Amino acid sequence: MALDDVTRDELQGIIAQLKESLYNHQQWHSALIRALICKLPGDKHDIGINAHTECRFGQWYYSKAPEKISTHPGYIALGDEHQRLHHMARLLLIAANANSVISTLDYDNFANALERMRLEIFALERELENTLFNHDSLTGAITRFGILPTLREQQELVKRHAQLCYIAMMDLDNFKAINDLHGHAAGDIVLTQSVRYLIKHLRPYDKVFRYGGEEFLLCLPYTELMSGHDRVMKLNEGLASLEIDVGEKEPIHITASFGLTLLDPELPVETSIDRADKALYAAKAAGRNCLKIWDSSM
Repeated sequence: MALDDVTRDELQGIIAQLKESLYNHQQWHSALIRALICKLPGDKHDIGINAHTECRFGQWYYSKAPEKISTHPGYIALGDEHQRLHHMARLLLIAANANSVISTLDYDNFANALERMRLEIFALERELENTLFNHDSLTGAITRFGILPTLREQQELVKRHAQLCYIAMMDLDNFKAINDLHGHAAGDIVLTQSVRYLIKHLRPYDKVFRYGGEEFLLCLPYTELMSGHDRVMKLNEGLASLEIDVGEKEPIHITASFGLTLLDPELPVETSIDRADKALYAAKAAGRNCLKIWDSSM
């Protein structure tokens, strides 16, 4: 699952919850070890079979976390490790309450479960922070600083004949007129809704970058020319069918122009970007609201 459709506020909330979870479980771990060593009664909630749903993190994880992240592999793995941690703690407490000797295997499994949960928290937190700080705050598209590293990585795959990759430049038609007629707040809504449409209708491994203003670059790996053409045309048609509510009596309708080209394995990626840009200008010269594929005559 891609994180592109998770809002910045949701990302910040998840990151804060992960930091709080790590702190709370460190405190919980200290209290549990103290209870075991000092032969104190453990928390009755920790002995229950559903203990992982009753701690503060579990209450958030199972009932308050944004649904958009529920299928993310890191989120799922964290939940599994969290449940395993509480299961191992339950076994230790049951043995202690029965005055039985705690086996070294059960204790080692508990210690390992805690460490694995910490690692899952750190890994997911890093990924979320990377998403948060490398995405455009308005549209959610990846910032242009990520374009060259991403395209160079894709180019290496193309060179090894592992795949073909196409890139497309997209520009919203007559966007300045939207700002002039409806105001910049309306223009921001148009940009945001347009990018959300792109992200929703692209594949999870496709990427949308904000190149500047109302211009965006699409990276389409594992794509042949015809499939890339068809995919971009569907985006073109879908954007034209959007009705964007900006709080006025009538919704705003937009169109976009696209320029498509192969990410050439033998040339600098900047050259391929320039070709996509030339194809975009050809689309605008042809009347806008269309797609042009780069050729050497441009």
